[in-house]
Amino acid sequence: MNIDDAHEGETALIPTRRLRITVNGVKRAVRIEDRQLLVDVLRETLGLTGPKVGCYNGDCGACTVMIDGTIAKSCLMLAASVEGSVITTIEGVSAPGELDELQKALWENDAFQCGFCISGHLFALRQLLETNSDPTEQEIRKAVIGNLCRCTGYNNLVKAVLQIADRRRQAA
Repeated sequence: MNIDDAHEGETALIPTRRLRITVNGVKRAVRIEDRQLLVDVLRETLGLTGPKVGCYNGDCGACTVMIDGTIAKSCLMLAASVEGSVITTIEGVSAPGELDELQKALWENDAFQCGFCISGHLFALRQLLETNSDPTEQEIRKAVIGNLCRCTGYNNLVKAVLQIADRRRQAA
């Protein structure tokens, strides 16, 4: 056997499994390699481009998704570890063609330029607003720690969340 033959046979030796998950409300079953990261399965196998690959080490937040109600960085997780889970990506946050309250506020406040970091910020800010309907600027900034934005900074993110809090106070 020559070295080229050994490398060709390696892919046949990689363990695979069937992964059953619900993504954005749709039950899915796909064949994955045991070593595949969740972000790669979401993007490459399922075609969901919302979770981005920015660092592959959990520092940027671009790959953030919600798994069984908890936000997580999908670049740090083996896909096999989410068997049976319910996953929401940014594509599943609101109905197609519609924006939820937070998305509207982010849009109105020009909070994103390129959108690469939106998954991390959106999930972190949604979680904050679910637990605190009237956060302070400091609480908002603390909520997005661990999510990097290389374009806009964070001022317009803060403005958007403060706008939501103000609207909620006025409606009450």
